[in-house]
Amino acid sequence: MDVIIALKALLLGVVEGLTEFIPVSSTGHLILMEEALGFEGPKGKVFEIVIQLGAILAVCWLYRVKIWQTVAGVLSGDSVARQFAANVVIGFLPAAVIGALAHGVIKSVLFNPWVVAVALVVGGFAILLIERVAPRPSIKAVDSLDWKTALGIGFCQTVAMIPGVSRSGATIMGARLLGVDRPTSAEFSFFLAIPTMLGATVYDVYKNWSTLGADSDGIVLIALGFGAAFVVAMIVVSRLITFISRYGFTPFAWYRIALGIVALALLGLHAI
Repeated sequence: MDVIIALKALLLGVVEGLTEFIPVSSTGHLILMEEALGFEGPKGKVFEIVIQLGAILAVCWLYRVKIWQTVAGVLSGDSVARQFAANVVIGFLPAAVIGALAHGVIKSVLFNPWVVAVALVVGGFAILLIERVAPRPSIKAVDSLDWKTALGIGFCQTVAMIPGVSRSGATIMGARLLGVDRPTSAEFSFFLAIPTMLGATVYDVYKNWSTLGADSDGIVLIALGFGAAFVVAMIVVSRLITFISRYGFTPFAWYRIALGIVALALLGLHAI
């Protein structure tokens, strides 16, 4: 395998780990980076989806106590644990249904750098607006969410099927509009990512299994990106709640706008 290609896969894994759980669009960053680096991974955009699972597993490890308590609570009949688990499932369902129906269109039409650049800019201004108009939070713990709020957040997550919007951004900002405070919005977004990205990974691997089976280099590239995403996401998630509690989401909004404008300029000049 070419060392340069392997290094590109590692870099993309680092980018995934850095961006998966902050509202800047990890998929958008991967699309722009691949365009800039000239990276061609396995067919079917499997690389981009599967390395996201590395970041999701980082959340599973960091929140392993909460996950285990929820599983044990569901089995023992604890009402709080069952409500929390139900909320995660309810929040996941809209993306699962719409994603399965629109999977082909999303991959073939929307996965391009122009869509990403525009979505980054629009999403940045949306975050600035929502941070200003969001109601005073009435929900300050993930165990306090009701099913209607979880469902509303789930429908917001479907907007993130447009590359550049950001799954975490859509769920967090949706939660903020529904009266959830910043730390709880981010934390619920972490948990909602687990079934969402696990489902997306399983579906993409299933759809492209025949291609992957004959592409040993592609599997190695995925493994490299997966490992890098896991390690970097561990660092990001462990510090994110503290950061947003102090600074909010405005820094991410301005970053999105700046990156989107730069990307549009470079695309217009055919520099990427």
